[in-house]
Amino acid sequence: MLKGLGGLGGLGDMTKMMKAAQDMQEKMAALTEEMDRIIVTGESGAGLVKAVCSAKGELKSLDIDASIFQPSEKEVVEDLILAAIKDAQKRAADRMREEQAKMMQAMGLPADMKLPF
Repeated sequence: MLKGLGGLGGLGDMTKMMKAAQDMQEKMAALTEEMDRIIVTGESGAGLVKAVCSAKGELKSLDIDASIFQPSEKEVVEDLILAAIKDAQKRAADRMREEQAKMMQAMGLPADMKLPF
C-alpha cells in the first residue's frame, strides 16, 4: 500500500476518539430525553406542600393541602411553596447527576467527569 506514510497511523486513534465523542453525545441526548420522563417530588411543611418536577428540573405540578389556606398564613404558605419547589429542583439535579454518573461508568469513564455539553 502506501509505504512511507507511517505517521498516518495516528489517524486511526483520532477516528476512535471522534467515534467515542459522537457516542457520548448520542448517549447524553438519550439521557436528556430520559430526564424528561423521570419524575421527582419535593415537599415542605411535613408534606403540606408538594412540588413535582422532571429530573431536568421542570416544574410539573403543585399539591397544596387545603388546611394551610388561612388568610393570616399567606406568607407561610408562600414560603412553603417556594421550599417545596426548591426541594424538588434539588432532587432533580441530584437525580440528573446520578444518571450521568451511571452513564459515564457504563462507558468506562470516571463517574465525576465533567462533560462540555
